[in-house]
Amino acid sequence: MRATVRDVAALAGVSPKTVSNVINGGVVVRPDTRERVEQALAQLDYVPNLSARGLRNGRSGAIALTLPEMSSAYSAELARWFVELARERDWVVQLDQTAADPERERQLVSRARAHLVDGLVLNPVSLSASVLASTAGLPPTVVIGEVEPEHVDQVHVDSSAAAHEVTTYLLDHGHRRIAVVGAPEPGADGSQVTATSERRVNGHEAALRTAGLTPDPTLRVPLPGWSTADAAGAFGVWLDTHPLPDAVFAFTDSIAFGVLHVLAARGVRVPEQVSVVGFDDVDGAAFAIPALTTVSFDRRAFADAALDLLTARIADRDAPPSTVVIPHRIVERASVARR
Repeated sequence: MRATVRDVAALAGVSPKTVSNVINGGVVVRPDTRERVEQALAQLDYVPNLSARGLRNGRSGAIALTLPEMSSAYSAELARWFVELARERDWVVQLDQTAADPERERQLVSRARAHLVDGLVLNPVSLSASVLASTAGLPPTVVIGEVEPEHVDQVHVDSSAAAHEVTTYLLDHGHRRIAVVGAPEPGADGSQVTATSERRVNGHEAALRTAGLTPDPTLRVPLPGWSTADAAGAFGVWLDTHPLPDAVFAFTDSIAFGVLHVLAARGVRVPEQVSVVGFDDVDGAAFAIPALTTVSFDRRAFADAALDLLTARIADRDAPPSTVVIPHRIVERASVARR
């Protein structure tokens, strides 16, 4: 039998209310009383009954964070900040991954509707994210990343602006043939295009046009996924039939690591022969060989903003949607040369 608050109270010689005050915090309890309660909690191996608590106040004390995948350094770093900052708000975080599958996204939203979690932080990848087609019946939800439609709370980095800056940076360094790794196939339909890749391509091509250059579709390197292995495989195949570009703009650092691996294996010197820029500034970027120039943004601020929006949405389901754009910057390291 699982110990109850009354069991703990009887053992500690206090009221059930005092036990609740110790467990939940927010109420001052005398140190000697707190110590007795904590000893009783430990002795009885007490575990809070979150289900019962949810029945009383309509809250589970849990939120769900869903990412397309959990294996990348970016996902791990982002999830870490969500867990840490949610704890400060007395939430526990249920982590899940959708594998970029809209059906799994719908299942997660249904679970949130059933009040198994108080709210949902969702990172859909499709421009046609049907699970977000309407706010009718949608549980408190915050979207991280750039998606359409825009009638839900969102936190993101301006991918289009960042890609424009990266491309301009490479152009200013004398590069003209810039391959983009992670771009969708030209003419791909909406179900095959992620919002992030589409906006980064748009920003990249806008910068080229501003410089008087025509975007070359043969410099797009589409990927089956955004992992390092996917990038290494696809970029290697692409190099078999294309001349070396002046530079590579990889749409994530994980992709850039795959590009660097292929170039090193073929004896191509970076940045002497080909410059490489990534996106995300994960911890490993500074330790790549050479150290990777990349787009950086504050992931702690990113998670904090999303949790702030979720808190507000739980409190007021009818408030107008809000969007927070997290600032970015280019961190210059050793992977770009001036031509």
